[in-house]
Amino acid sequence: MALKSGERIIVVGCGPVGMVVTLGLYRRGFPVTLIERNDGPIDDQRAAAIQPSSLEMLAKHGISDEIHSKGLISPTFHYRDRVSGDLIAEFDFSQLADMTEFPYVIQYEQFKLVKTIMAEIGETPNVEYRFSSELIELTQHADSVTVSLRGQEGEIERLTTPWIIGCDGYSSAVRTASEIEFKGFTYPERFVKIGTDFDFEAAGQAFCIRNFFSDPDEWCNLFKVNGYGPPGIWRTVFPIRVGESDEECLSHKGIQERLQKFFPKNGEYNIIYSGLYHVHQRVVETFRKGRVLLAGDAAHVNNPIGGLGMNGGIHDAISLCDFLAEVINGGDIELLDLYSRQRHKAQMDGVQATSIANKKLMEAKDPVVRQQQLDEVRATAQDPEKSRAYCLNAGMFTSLENAAAVT
Repeated sequence: MALKSGERIIVVGCGPVGMVVTLGLYRRGFPVTLIERNDGPIDDQRAAAIQPSSLEMLAKHGISDEIHSKGLISPTFHYRDRVSGDLIAEFDFSQLADMTEFPYVIQYEQFKLVKTIMAEIGETPNVEYRFSSELIELTQHADSVTVSLRGQEGEIERLTTPWIIGCDGYSSAVRTASEIEFKGFTYPERFVKIGTDFDFEAAGQAFCIRNFFSDPDEWCNLFKVNGYGPPGIWRTVFPIRVGESDEECLSHKGIQERLQKFFPKNGEYNIIYSGLYHVHQRVVETFRKGRVLLAGDAAHVNNPIGGLGMNGGIHDAISLCDFLAEVINGGDIELLDLYSRQRHKAQMDGVQATSIANKKLMEAKDPVVRQQQLDEVRATAQDPEKSRAYCLNAGMFTSLENAAAVT
């Protein structure tokens, strides 16, 4: 099933997953046309944590150096009880140094990863970018897919490709046009993300740069990224209150009160950005339908507690490139069904299960249940064998191992 002269694989979505797919195909010599509805890469402030397993994959594609030089290396992460102020558990990826070159997470925002990959690819006829192009229709044929694109001025263009890969996020036009079911649920509460340049680490609380605060009323995630330069940005994520309006939540007063309640200080916080978003736990019924393939948020979404979503997408991208290259080079097309089964397994038993459990730990309201959960996390951190297993799961090595076992 080698590509014919002039054929190009279409990738939809210029986020981190779409760019990893594009890089993987480019490294193998396959021409790619990347479709993006925005007029260029956007500075999306969502995912930032790159897990050790993903760092291994990215290093093999030659983009590890810039991530290391410009990101924040974080070997540890903390679970804290916001009610008591106690540090419940510290987990240290350094204990995995015997099995990985990268026993740490690197905080490197997803928009920076996109730009790093684009710079690595550089100017080449083998990668064509079609910005300001929106996919509006998709038709599958026996050995190809025809797509209709709407341009910035409303003009319609049609392209034909042997393979189309949807990496176009939660509202994926590729998934929708292919009528692939997106199973799961949406949480009733929304999350608010607030970025500030206040240095929590230097404020005398012994925070590391990745922290999870359990609270029955208002849990919190606190992470540091380098942002656009010194002094960096500390990103907080909170659930919003029942009945709280968008205007109230995102008002100057609402943001200041939320941060002051979390960490009281003299004077106001300087706010870099803020935003509200819905949170979902969903996985597609299949990652492949004919010559349509899905990866990243187009195929699965989860709550952000644990930093698993983008990494699951990176794992999709690397796996998909491996399988698709084998098919193009003469392998059985059914290998792409194996890609689907393996990545579905990784999501359902790995990312989905872990992220749901993480949220339950953060928000437990029953005092008995909450104490039991905190005690279990503390005991896990104090037991070397259990702590190592916890880090293997958090670093997403376990989900990769379980997925590889699927045949």
